[in-house]
Amino acid sequence: MYTRQNQRNLTSSQKRRFTAAVLELKRTGAYDELVRMHDKYFVPDRGSKLRVGHMSPSFFPWHRRYLLEFEGLLRGVDPGVSIPYWDWTADNSPASSLWAEDFLGGTGREGDRQVMTGPYAHRSGNWEITVGLTEARFLTRNLGRPQNPITLPTRAELQWALDDPVYDTAPWNSTARDGGFRNKLEGWAAPKSERWRNHNKVHQWIGGHMTGGTAPNDPAFWLHHAFVDLLWDRWQRQHPRSGYLPAAPLQPGDLQRGRVIALDEPMPPWNVTPRDMLDHRNLYRYE
Repeated sequence: MYTRQNQRNLTSSQKRRFTAAVLELKRTGAYDELVRMHDKYFVPDRGSKLRVGHMSPSFFPWHRRYLLEFEGLLRGVDPGVSIPYWDWTADNSPASSLWAEDFLGGTGREGDRQVMTGPYAHRSGNWEITVGLTEARFLTRNLGRPQNPITLPTRAELQWALDDPVYDTAPWNSTARDGGFRNKLEGWAAPKSERWRNHNKVHQWIGGHMTGGTAPNDPAFWLHHAFVDLLWDRWQRQHPRSGYLPAAPLQPGDLQRGRVIALDEPMPPWNVTPRDMLDHRNLYRYE
């Protein structure tokens, strides 16, 4: 049993150890394999393929298993390391501590959005992008998108998702706008006046490499998704009588596009089901 801490409570030593472990995974190539994995399973609901990582009910359990994959590799380098979480409703500015020189580094410079500070700056020689949607070899960010400003999600936006007692609803994709915690927290079910909420809005606020299927190129991804994982835990506690949906495999006629994972179906690339991922308390806890 280990603890995932709020990033704002990390000591200088804990930040250094986390960073050192991440850089070692990058050096060995294991990190880039994880980026490729996320990109492979980032399947939009426009197509007919299996949707498991995003825009589908398995968004939460799939990412829980994905974070455990990364965390296991980190702890193989340093057993004292775990993934910190970033509460973006509280630490909601480019001046927040996680963007400091000693941790994730800051925003990208004007022009090409290249991150110039911190351990993941390309000029440090330790962080070259090899998996991505562009030809840029350096990490890019655009925190807050100053040219067309957006803000990080508020506590009210988050509570709007947490208060929905239904886990997910038909048609089990990004268009399920009448309800469902998963779609509201993932961020597709935004009001007409907005384009994104919650999880999706955070990706857009960071910008750069965080806006596509290869988002894990930015180590901020892991802190963001650790908080998303914590929020799923909070929703379960708030709605103890609610559970993962769909509970049983859907028939082709029940779906508009693609296929989604039911409660007891395996989630590729692992032989684990959403049911296997419902409870993390025998593995880790949150601070």
